[in-house]
Amino acid sequence: MSKRAKAALAGAVGAVALATTALIQPWEGLVLKSHWDRYAKIWDICYGETKGVTAGMVKTKAECDAMLDKRVMQDFYIPLTRCIARFEDKPLSWQAAAVSLSYNVGVGEVCNSTAARLAREGRYKESCQAMTRFNRAGGEVVGGLVKRRTNGDATRIGEQELCEAGL
Repeated sequence: MSKRAKAALAGAVGAVALATTALIQPWEGLVLKSHWDRYAKIWDICYGETKGVTAGMVKTKAECDAMLDKRVMQDFYIPLTRCIARFEDKPLSWQAAAVSLSYNVGVGEVCNSTAARLAREGRYKESCQAMTRFNRAGGEVVGGLVKRRTNGDATRIGEQELCEAGL
């Protein structure tokens, strides 16, 4: 287990906190003025927030942090508990990776994925590996998504790295 995975797991108080602090915030980055996402072809702000975002919007860091926490809990974590039986009983690191993945690709994609099926079967390591398949945007493999889904880069932990570290 990498040092950064140990540190992330040691500081975790829950799957939402782990997903937002260790995965979503570092990978999405903080943008306080809305900008056009060339891959998704939509406006986003803060940590990749797209819901209700239009050109010219401006937020503070505090507003972005609060928006992220609320949205991740309501629109990603809770829906995942409805489509993946006993979601909250699964390993914390797996939950965090699934939440981060759903934030990036959508709850429906995660719920209907091979990764979710494998987790339902208790095959968590294989499930972590299956999450790495979500590495495309606009139909093309994107280097940043490959890193995000696997072992990260020099400054950020990857979803698979964190996912497998807590198993």
